Amino acid sequence: MSSCSSRALTILSTVFGACGLLLVGVAVSTDYWLIMVEGIILQQNQSMEVKMALHSGLWRVCFVAGAENGRCVASEYFTEPDIEITTENTANILKMVRTATPFPMVSLLFVFTAFVISNIGHIRPQRTILAFVSGIFFILSGLSLVVGLVLYISSINDEVMNRPREPEQFFNYHYGWSFAFAASSFLLKEGAGVMSVYLFMKRYAEEEMYRPHPALYRPRLSESSDYSGQFLHPEASWPPPKRGRSTSEASSDISIQLNQAPPVPPKNSLQGQGSPKC
Repeated sequence: MSSCSSRALTILSTVFGACGLLLVGVAVSTDYWLIMVEGIILQQNQSMEVKMALHSGLWRVCFVAGAENGRCVASEYFTEPDIEITTENTANILKMVRTATPFPMVSLLFVFTAFVISNIGHIRPQRTILAFVSGIFFILSGLSLVVGLVLYISSINDEVMNRPREPEQFFNYHYGWSFAFAASSFLLKEGAGVMSVYLFMKRYAEEEMYRPHPALYRPRLSESSDYSGQFLHPEASWPPPKRGRSTSEASSDISIQLNQAPPVPPKNSLQGQGSPKC
């Protein structure tokens, strides 16, 4: 059961990470983040005349109606683009959304790094720490992307709220499918990050469960044997070291000497001691 759940987490984290990487890559490279339409209302028949319509992304603005119809202009981050825009508020919107561009790029870099580390960890599952590192990168990628999305939405809302209300003009905007792809990739990357961290916890728990205790395989040398480490360290075991006499051996030698009979003195010495001189 544990192996099946680990395999399922491995497959799901890989699929979620790949889908998140694909979606954010498509979102960053396309120009359908924001779609705007601007025009006037004709009082005669209450119809609308479109003066300008465009769709924009992080790198390019394409006009589909108005004086610039059919023209695509790269978003200039350091110089003003040579384009004709109907109102100043529309131009300010295109300027303000540039502040959110670095965060999707950082998110794309993080998710690519996380995807590579995650695949290496799946190929070599004994390196448990790789699953944890990839999960952290997935989560950081999602957080970076959501910061960029919040900045993108707030900058547009600020300019729309400051736009003057005129009854003869209309302005409409909505977010395109590139923005939807970016928002979907956030959910996928966070899911991949959570599953990668959980996979790391399961693999670490399995390693601790099946790892033998150090006392079971650590050799224990006996103090009374000179040859206990002979096969552990063969280069240092021959010739065997000389062992000094232990206390028990010395005491046994003394007891043997005490139990033995005292030596008999020679007869000459006894005769000399038995006839004292007057």
